[in-house]
Amino acid sequence: MKVDYIIVGLGIAGITFADKLETEGKTFVVFDDMSQQASIVASGMYNPVVLKRFTPVWQSKEQLEVALPFYRGLEEKFSIKLDYNLPIARVFKSVEEQNNWFEVCDRHLLNDYMCQDLVANTNTEFMAPFKLGMLKNTGRIDTKLLISTYRNYLESKGQLFSEKFDYNTLFLDKTSVKYHNVIAKKLVFCEGFGMLKNPFFNTLPMQESKGELITIFAPKLNVDFMLKGPVFIMPLGNHQYKVGATFNWKDKTNNPTEEGKKELLDKLGSILTTDYEIVSHVAGVRPTVKDRRPLLGKHPTYKNLSLFNGLGTRGVMIAPYAANFLYEHLEKNNNLPQDLAIYRF
Repeated sequence: MKVDYIIVGLGIAGITFADKLETEGKTFVVFDDMSQQASIVASGMYNPVVLKRFTPVWQSKEQLEVALPFYRGLEEKFSIKLDYNLPIARVFKSVEEQNNWFEVCDRHLLNDYMCQDLVANTNTEFMAPFKLGMLKNTGRIDTKLLISTYRNYLESKGQLFSEKFDYNTLFLDKTSVKYHNVIAKKLVFCEGFGMLKNPFFNTLPMQESKGELITIFAPKLNVDFMLKGPVFIMPLGNHQYKVGATFNWKDKTNNPTEEGKKELLDKLGSILTTDYEIVSHVAGVRPTVKDRRPLLGKHPTYKNLSLFNGLGTRGVMIAPYAANFLYEHLEKNNNLPQDLAIYRF
């Protein structure tokens, strides 16, 4: 089999790059063994404001201008619902935080998202004595549905191989790559945390952080926005809410832990007064980079091998944006932005 590209990994990075290839009329196959869970368990939230410091996310406007039409296109392509408008309510801990909010909410980069008027909490099922700061034009992408739908789509076309990629059987020459019976012009690794086992790119700096989340059933809570306090509480419908997330820099497994659950429940108890039941508990390892920018680019020696990784906690926002840059780099030899290119390290 001859194709233009082999893609390794089918998380958010792999999907956005695969869809870009299909849009441009390129042929490809994907190898993925579902060993990386970060994209599946992710909150999928898109929000251009760093809620800890009330600062704009890097290139957030440019990212959203690409990302939102991309997900609308997938909704039309597959006749599914992926994008849910979801305001965010920031729970203030003090008057000082309120003042910090007022100082920045009228800035040019943030006034499309941050509402100046604070909102008094009238819901007795959670605590917010210092009121709420509301964000608009935010939302969430159903990443679990996106990944399962895209997997089924590629399987139906014979383009997905659900197997572990074996680096030792990859054959390289100057013009192509060969893997088993597939010959391709280029190969792009989109492996997330799995990059650490990749002999071609494992020297790049990645600060993997494990995140754990729980889903709860809280029939009396009745909020239609995401609460952001010591944890986020995201409505999923049918009185279920996703709660997260932890940051563990030592444990590199996808296994949920009692320690992680306790941390989430302790923080949840500091804001919720309502009764709830735990529905599920999941974990995944986020591929993050110290400067919070993706890792894009060609291998310094093997030019037909490339990397698309390091999407971190805002993968749904940045992945479509970064995929376009990588495609233009690989197909037209356009320079990558320095903030994204692996050669910055």
